[in-house]
Amino acid sequence: MLNYKHLHYFVSVARSGGVTRAAERLHLTPQTLSGQISQFEERLGVALFRRVGRRLELTETGKLALSYAEEIFQTGAELEDLLKNGAEERFITFRVGIADVVPKFIAHRLLAPVLGLPTAVRLICQEDRLERLLADLAIHRLDMVLAARPMPPGTEIKGYSHPLGESGVAFMAAPALAARLTGDFPDCLDGAPLLLPGRDSALHGALPRWLEREGMRVRIVGEFDDSALMKAFGEAGAGVFPTPAASVPDVTAHYQVVKLGETEELRERFFLISAERRLTHPAARAVSENARSGVFTPPQGPANTTSQQDTQRG
Repeated sequence: MLNYKHLHYFVSVARSGGVTRAAERLHLTPQTLSGQISQFEERLGVALFRRVGRRLELTETGKLALSYAEEIFQTGAELEDLLKNGAEERFITFRVGIADVVPKFIAHRLLAPVLGLPTAVRLICQEDRLERLLADLAIHRLDMVLAARPMPPGTEIKGYSHPLGESGVAFMAAPALAARLTGDFPDCLDGAPLLLPGRDSALHGALPRWLEREGMRVRIVGEFDDSALMKAFGEAGAGVFPTPAASVPDVTAHYQVVKLGETEELRERFFLISAERRLTHPAARAVSENARSGVFTPPQGPANTTSQQDTQRG
């Protein structure tokens, strides 16, 4: 069986970056703590640390072990709270992975009803690249993933993509940059610096193709996996950036930017990815129902069909 005292020592050393600091906090001698870590590694049959100069760094196996250990102790703390407070304080944990490229305002609007469910929910959000989130979903470290594209084709991870909705695309810019652009939309984009979402976004490929069809030549000055960082650069005047039309009121309220225009020929689509074909977690069902009840503007007109296909190819 796993020795939880050894596991506690391991976490302490990992967080402290060395045996000496951890030993001080644990009120042990460095020799004793070092021996305990060695016993733990011998029992597991793997190396959890490697020495780099005077510091100890986690091996790849050690990093994986640390993530599990932190979750174990978090679960233990939740159990202790439950036992102390009684059954009436019971809550369910809902762990959500959010792909970097998903706009934070969209994620908030989708997840907001979760905290209003009749059963108390502790919402835990983890932001990362889609591929890493899907790996965590596969081993049930996440209950669902919010993504800006469906499950990648050919992936070996079992999962199901549940469409949440879609939105046209608006183009935003800092007022000073917008003043330098000439012509009506979309002609004003010709020659403009552009900030592009990262590869986990379907717009990464679809947006340049749309601009090319419109006869626009733009300078892609940056690509961003993190949607919030892209908006920060846009606010600073680095370039024009796209955002779902559904989030324009939030973006203009929180960033000093203006809307240049929007198009329905490009569509941003959002998905709930789960390990199960049917959504059984009450919080996941709440997210899905909330999306259908009006978070996104329904597609209109035949132009959307073409743009949806183009976004899927992107």
